[in-house]
Amino acid sequence: MAKDLKIRPLTAEDKAQWAEMWRDYLAFYETTLPDTIYETTFERLLGDDSQDFSGFVAEQDGKLVGLTHFLFHRHGWKVENVCYLQDLFARPEARGTGVGRALIQAVYDEADRQGAPSVYWLTQDFNHTARQLYDRIGTQTPFIKYDRA
Repeated sequence: MAKDLKIRPLTAEDKAQWAEMWRDYLAFYETTLPDTIYETTFERLLGDDSQDFSGFVAEQDGKLVGLTHFLFHRHGWKVENVCYLQDLFARPEARGTGVGRALIQAVYDEADRQGAPSVYWLTQDFNHTARQLYDRIGTQTPFIKYDRA
């Protein structure tokens, strides 16, 4: 694992570094969003609505090197809420050092703390590097995602 890596909740002071990493994350998925989405998403990540997203960041030597966003929501097959890990990103220079694993573990720990029996996430089939990690710490399901046409 990366030396002196600290996983912690996202704070207002993280906004500039968060936005830079989230733009890089979205660029990997060939997506761009208007600034209003960045503002709204960041506000939601810092808000206290239990149905909104939360975020953790990975910090090393005073610099943010990774982020994750996650959400607890109801599930029709469970009494408890489940946890959806929507976004996970590590800066290129931090990849392969344990940052992604540490961020996912932080989400697992938060899910356990909140009594959520499952954590799930999606990735694109071409995300081979991340899938090497996911195959070690999760179970690929047979579900295929569809979007409205």
